[in-house]
Amino acid sequence: MGDMSNSDFYAKNQINEGNHEAGFGCSVMELRSLMEMRGPEAVVKIQDDYTGTEGLCKRLKTSPTEGLAGDQTDLDKRKEIYGKNVIPPKKPKTFLQLVWEALQDVTLIILEIAALISLGLSFYHPPGDSSGEFCGAGAAGVEDEGEADAGWIEGAAILLSVVCVVLVTAFNDWSKEKQFRGLQNRIEQEQKFQVVRGSQVIQLPVSDIVVGDIAQIKYGDLLPADGVLIQGNDLKIDESSLTGESDHVKKNADKDPMLLSGTHVMEGSGRMVVTAVGVNSQTGIIMTLLGAGPEEEEKKEKKVKKQDGAAAMEMQPLKSAEGGESEEKEKKKHTGSKKEKSVLQGKLTKLAVQIGKAGLLMSAVTVIILVLYFAIDNFVLQKLPWLPECTPIYVQFFVKFFIIGVTVLVVAVPEGLPLAVTISLAYSVKKMMKDNNLVRHLDACETMGNATTICSDKTGTLTTNRMTVVQCYIGDVHYKEVPDPSALPTKSMDILINSISLNSAYTTKILPPDKEGGLPKQVGNKTECGLLGLILDLKRDYQPIRNQIPEEKLYKVYTFNSSRKSMSTVIKLPDGSFRMYSKGASEIVLKKCSHILSDVGEVRVFRPRDKDEMVKKVIEPMACDGLRTICVAYRDFASDPEPDWEDENSILNDLTAICVVGIEDPVRPEVPDAILKCQQAGITVRMVTGDNINTARAIAIKCGIIHPGEDFICIDGKEFNRRIRNEKGEVEQERIDKVWPKLRVLARSSPTDKHTLVKGIIDSTLGDQRQVVAVTGDGTNDGPALKKADVGFAMGIAGTDVAKEASDIILTDDNFSSIVKAVMWGRNVYDSISKFLQFQLTVNVVAVIVAFTGACITQDSPLKAVQMLWVNLIMDTFASLALATEPPTESLLKRKPYGRNKPLISSTMTKNILGHGVFQLIIIFTLLFAGEKIFDIDSGRNAPLHSPPSEHYTIIFNTFVMMQLFNEINARKIHGERNVFDGIFRNPIFCTIVFGTFAAQIVIVQFGGKPFSCQPLNLEKWMWCIFLGLGELVWGQVIASVPNSKLRFLRRAGQLTRKDDLPEEDTNEDNDEIDHAERELRRGQILWFRGLNRIQTQIDVVNTFKSGTSFQGAGALRRQSSTTSQTQDVTNVSSPSHVSLSNALSSPTSTTAATAPSTTGHPRCECIP
Repeated sequence: MGDMSNSDFYAKNQINEGNHEAGFGCSVMELRSLMEMRGPEAVVKIQDDYTGTEGLCKRLKTSPTEGLAGDQTDLDKRKEIYGKNVIPPKKPKTFLQLVWEALQDVTLIILEIAALISLGLSFYHPPGDSSGEFCGAGAAGVEDEGEADAGWIEGAAILLSVVCVVLVTAFNDWSKEKQFRGLQNRIEQEQKFQVVRGSQVIQLPVSDIVVGDIAQIKYGDLLPADGVLIQGNDLKIDESSLTGESDHVKKNADKDPMLLSGTHVMEGSGRMVVTAVGVNSQTGIIMTLLGAGPEEEEKKEKKVKKQDGAAAMEMQPLKSAEGGESEEKEKKKHTGSKKEKSVLQGKLTKLAVQIGKAGLLMSAVTVIILVLYFAIDNFVLQKLPWLPECTPIYVQFFVKFFIIGVTVLVVAVPEGLPLAVTISLAYSVKKMMKDNNLVRHLDACETMGNATTICSDKTGTLTTNRMTVVQCYIGDVHYKEVPDPSALPTKSMDILINSISLNSAYTTKILPPDKEGGLPKQVGNKTECGLLGLILDLKRDYQPIRNQIPEEKLYKVYTFNSSRKSMSTVIKLPDGSFRMYSKGASEIVLKKCSHILSDVGEVRVFRPRDKDEMVKKVIEPMACDGLRTICVAYRDFASDPEPDWEDENSILNDLTAICVVGIEDPVRPEVPDAILKCQQAGITVRMVTGDNINTARAIAIKCGIIHPGEDFICIDGKEFNRRIRNEKGEVEQERIDKVWPKLRVLARSSPTDKHTLVKGIIDSTLGDQRQVVAVTGDGTNDGPALKKADVGFAMGIAGTDVAKEASDIILTDDNFSSIVKAVMWGRNVYDSISKFLQFQLTVNVVAVIVAFTGACITQDSPLKAVQMLWVNLIMDTFASLALATEPPTESLLKRKPYGRNKPLISSTMTKNILGHGVFQLIIIFTLLFAGEKIFDIDSGRNAPLHSPPSEHYTIIFNTFVMMQLFNEINARKIHGERNVFDGIFRNPIFCTIVFGTFAAQIVIVQFGGKPFSCQPLNLEKWMWCIFLGLGELVWGQVIASVPNSKLRFLRRAGQLTRKDDLPEEDTNEDNDEIDHAERELRRGQILWFRGLNRIQTQIDVVNTFKSGTSFQGAGALRRQSSTTSQTQDVTNVSSPSHVSLSNALSSPTSTTAATAPSTTGHPRCECIP
């Protein structure tokens, strides 16, 4: 492999040697070897080979300040010589590969083998004509009317229907894969980067970046290519994705200028010249080496599958259905991709396996009964000898029995389940695009339906993120709106305007509006845009000042980060002295101010007393109006001795305040409504923001997160940490549990606070359900919280690349109301699956019982193999399409979340399944045993082998399908609604499938003939079949009238599934990954043991005092039992605990002990609205 790739590179190199003639001074190989250098040696190499970065830019024919000219022919030439900035994705599976995968299904393989045997035997004619007479009753009439010649039809028809099933499955997989590819491309197109071309800063899609481009990098960027730093301010890079080192690496042009693709900018800003793109960049090289990865993975997986054997059988469809998703995760090369299986997948896997086992049992029993009955009937009762020439006929019977058994199994295994999930999710994801949700992980969509808590950012999510200065305090006067420039002291105004213009990212600009009469466009950091807007409002301009002092002339920049909460820029004045401009959160910057500019622009002392007064009279009133307060300040330094710029504490001190401004960020108009919907849907919205507590509270009231007079807490990060940490400073879960249920606003929070809160809520054991938490984030520092949350939402517009990488869903419009749409779609997925389940299980139960009973009583399944396969096709594949694509309705938001351990099949659904099952069975058995009398036709029961299809059995088959069709309409509602036709025409797929199935059924019955074992029916019989089918709708209304409270046993069934739910789910997991549910379970067990131990101890103490024996014995007993209970399972706890527990239940003292925890738990439940 290595030699191969090297020779490829050398071949490329030969071509690239011509680059010097092509006009560029570097070849691809030169640049590649340069980018492998690190630190000082790289600086030396750049100096030796290119005489510094300037020289490198010259050789690449680019200007460090103006960038490339942007001429198309030049760009194309660069792409041709240095490559494009794309890493080619892994090849998608071809349709044939998908067909091959679909054929791996065990049940289908069994069917194929049986069909082939049946085909082979049908062509074998035993010697002599007399065999028919000896071979018993079963063989009588075998040769009737040349019917034997048609014996092959059944085998062929089975093979054909298997082909159908396989093609449909493969096509579904293929379309799913295609959707994923589209999604992937969409995600890649979303990523844009700032590049300087022709002196203009423009946003380019990452794939258009070429070698020689000058890229502007800033906090939060994911670097799209390799490059060399030309100029940087306070730049720190997280290179852990390449090196695995978690420490942030400081970068500057004269010590370590090498910037690598795929690394994250954690602090600062700068400019770099791009030196390697696509497969030649560091990430690209690693990706090409990984090229061998995926195939190896598949080989491994196959090995595992082979070992699994029986268990793999029912699981198989699930694995294939999820194949696309796991590859997707591979492709995105997620570090720490979420290993946990989604809740729904877990429940469905478990269900599919259970049903599969039941089906296997039923089919085995069916085959055994058929074979025994045949053998006893022929060889015992009729005492027929086994003649060699009869063997083929007998074998043919056995094959027929075997085929019946397999068809029972085929119908029993609901391979439509995983398909329904996949279709439903894929469909939802596609539609969610239109609702501005770009889903990166399929299961996030479904998890969102279970969300109980949303922790949202304030800026940009709940608010419009259009910052405007509306109040300011300058020269001892508090202006409630932006003052007239003439009213301000000129000295203060000049310093203020210089401070704002220079001490902000030069990429932040205010551009003229796109449309006439629109608002000016804000580009870059929105808070800085607000301040620049203030300059324009004061009838001045910031651009001339920036032109006078371009970015490279700034002496030192302390960029904004979450711990500093301020930004400062140092410039060298003409006389050689230094001036530092500073701005940041007002309470933080004011603490560092010792002077302030007076009403005439003179510096005067600013005492602590004045500070307190200013906070009370200026900052708090501004904050209570929901404004974000920013303080602008400056400080002068002498030129000699030059200050130690690294000693931040002494530099950022002793400042002179210029002014305090109040910036308004209005609440988005649609947010209050969206939050109300969330609260009605049982979802708590919490606001987590870096803003001042008063501002945060004011905005929270405007949004409707809190209402005046309610018992909720709004605290800041400091107070939050004081409440949740113990004396040692460690976070304690019990303390968090006291805080989070009432917490609605967390202000001035650091990223770690956000992460702690999310983790605390997820790990909490309060309440009977585990909380499912969604989090929104836009900053780089939100990464950990987004990863920890069950669903992470990143902002598409304001979000940094790091946040997008860590998220599950990207909100393309940064709008909170899109999250509500995601909740609606998530719940819809859950409901779609339940609808499908309700329908599917009714079919399964009825078909299996009919085939089983029919076979046992009449020696032949009333529904033939091919008919069963057709039923299976419409019921599994088409029904999953029809029911999984129901559009969501607002009514989904009117109920509480389902929670993680609610059983999949609710009591209403159980009632529907059993009710419809009973109805269908009564009708089918009536038709089977009395149909010939009712319709006055020949009975189809006990027909000999290969006999022609009977009208009797055709009517049964037709009625069965009609009942399923009408029941499919019933299945659209699962919460006991009356009107099953409600909104049916909003789902064109459903209508198409129902009518399509009906048309196909007519064709099969009238023209199916021998392959489908159908005899054409006349109009009257058709009408009867449809009439019986329509009975389903009427019966559905009858079932809906039965109240669930009357059916106690159903509720018990539901609870049973709840208890088994978690443990079972884990046993299906691979043992090497303990998933979340299992950890929950173990924690549950430990708590249970602790509870037991406490009760035990109390009882021991009581007993000891009663009996007056020494106290030590009890202690020893307790210690012994506690160790055993920790190590053993509940069932094996040592006997003393059993004894003491039974005593506990009788002794009065212990009952108080047992009830105590529940009483203390009570108030906690009340405060959750």
